[in-house]
Amino acid sequence: MFQHATIFDVSVLVGIHPIREALLAGRRLDRVLIAKGAGGTRLQEIIDLCRKEEVPIRFEPRGTIDRAANGANHQGIVAFGAETQFAQKDDALASAQLVVVLDGVEDPHNLGAIVRSANAAGADAVIIPDRRAAPVTETVAKASAGAIEYTPIIRVGNVNTALEDLKKRGFWIYGLDERGTERHDRVDFATPTALVFGGEGKGLHQLVQKNCDFLLRIPMAGKISSLNVSVAAGVVLFEWRRRRDLA
Repeated sequence: MFQHATIFDVSVLVGIHPIREALLAGRRLDRVLIAKGAGGTRLQEIIDLCRKEEVPIRFEPRGTIDRAANGANHQGIVAFGAETQFAQKDDALASAQLVVVLDGVEDPHNLGAIVRSANAAGADAVIIPDRRAAPVTETVAKASAGAIEYTPIIRVGNVNTALEDLKKRGFWIYGLDERGTERHDRVDFATPTALVFGGEGKGLHQLVQKNCDFLLRIPMAGKISSLNVSVAAGVVLFEWRRRRDLA
């Protein structure tokens, strides 16, 4: 496992899947609240995991769960825990073959979805800036379906400085841009690989583009010129995965 440095913003987990994954990953939880009358095999699995890990469980009125979840879709369960932490860069990148870098993704649902896709495709870490980007909150945790418990997330002060550091470590930098000169399904990915995705509507910043070794585009057959960033990230990540498996 990677070591941690800085604390995430997540201290409340909402919903069955994020809480289950947190328990399976060995994350320390202070207590779990379950709505009275809620049931089912998935909730029972969480109850069993809590008892195994000696995590206190309380059964509360649904109104109490609603307030604790702050309006989120909680599926009858909320957990409070020791806050997760950001990864140490040197530890997370020591033997990494694939890293995802996000240049200003501001929607927490997109951030969570990208972390989920990154984990599924086998990425070793996700790098995010500490400004002009979505913080890692319970919304991100839920959108990631628990993947933030397994995927090291590195927070950096400047994306361009991070890219320069990756180059020194031997990474090849591939940025996704609708005006890119290389098709994502035809470029030869060199390893270790860094895939860079820009923010919603804005794409990659100009200096970030200049710091990329290649600018990729996803060929589009319809009238829309671009995809949602989380969808685009999934497309490119699994193209990298497909090439890796063939190799």
